[in-house]
Amino acid sequence: MAAEIHSRPQSSRPVLLSKVEGHQDVVSAALLIPKEDGVITASEDRTIRVWLKRDSGQYWPSIYHTMSSPCSAMAYHHDSRRIFVGQDNGAIMEFHISEDFNKMNFVKTYPAHQNRVSAITFCLTSEWVISTGHDKCISWMCTRSGSMLGRHYFTSWASCLQYDHETQHAFVGDYSGQITLLKLEQNTCSVITTLKGHEGSITSLWWDPVQRLLFSGASDHSIIMWDIGGRKGRTLLLQGHHDKVQAICYIQLTRQLVSCSADGGIAVWNMDISREEAPQWLESDSCQKCEQPFFWNIKQMWDTKTLGLRQHHCRKCGQAVCGKCSTKRSSYPIMGFEFQVRVCDSCFESIKDEDRTSLATFHEGKHNISHMSMDISRGLMVTCGSDRIVKIWDMTPVVGCSLATGFSSR
Repeated sequence: MAAEIHSRPQSSRPVLLSKVEGHQDVVSAALLIPKEDGVITASEDRTIRVWLKRDSGQYWPSIYHTMSSPCSAMAYHHDSRRIFVGQDNGAIMEFHISEDFNKMNFVKTYPAHQNRVSAITFCLTSEWVISTGHDKCISWMCTRSGSMLGRHYFTSWASCLQYDHETQHAFVGDYSGQITLLKLEQNTCSVITTLKGHEGSITSLWWDPVQRLLFSGASDHSIIMWDIGGRKGRTLLLQGHHDKVQAICYIQLTRQLVSCSADGGIAVWNMDISREEAPQWLESDSCQKCEQPFFWNIKQMWDTKTLGLRQHHCRKCGQAVCGKCSTKRSSYPIMGFEFQVRVCDSCFESIKDEDRTSLATFHEGKHNISHMSMDISRGLMVTCGSDRIVKIWDMTPVVGCSLATGFSSR
């Protein structure tokens, strides 16, 4: 009986606890304040706001600060109550928030970039503020002196950033669809490797230092898990979104990945199972099933007096096939395909009904999500969208960790 009580019903979905409204423009970032009923927001309307929940259940700004330029990125370090705000003009401003979250004091400005700041992270042990920007670079600056320590340039806009505090490795995603792994030193850096797998710009990254897994979301609607720690180049593809993946968060405790897309889709992926790698697509001049020539194979077309066919690929085996040999469609979640994709006829026959059982749950955020962050210890999520609304969600019904939530829906 106890097992029935604790099992999650299939209809489980995120519970919307609160909406925070009042911004005049797109909300670039929103963060939940640990152990508090509060949210910090940074917006294109040039404001930083700290919202605290009142007795009425409504959120009201206890801090409302106007900046000189639209706010594009934010990092908050709760133990020291330091907040770093990246701006459209390339500068990062540091503030210190009072213990009661009613006052915010300016600390210093960092001339980090020549263009819009896309991501920020703060490392307390080294006292570095690390950031990426649309000036195609990563910069790291000393928070004690305010001086620039180093810069590294990429070939396109740097869009997102993750940092391993222990090893000083930085992961930078860019608009070309490439991820660069760098080792940062005091005044220099070295490129370790580049990861290529997406067909669109990288929109979000998440690094799990425990399992040494890197997750990347992109404008090609897909997510890739890169097994950095395994050292075998293993990658897993996850396809279930119908728009660009805007934010991802891996919950190490439950081995689940939460992802949000621009159309408001919220997905929770089960990563606690043995998934299969999607195959590399094979190249051939003729169909690898019926041997009919593809349209560029002029010689075989002439020899056999046949018309050339278009090339397609089976998502399950990777073989190059013609349309006639791949008329079927199927989902194949173990390989990350949560919706129906092209498979060759022989692979379709090999897929059993149980192989089509979904390994993710999909939910509707009901606004165009541009940013998401989680307070994993409480199972809470905050999303903000181009609709200027910030939503606070209780994710415990879908992320499977029975963690007490500090936010109440009352």
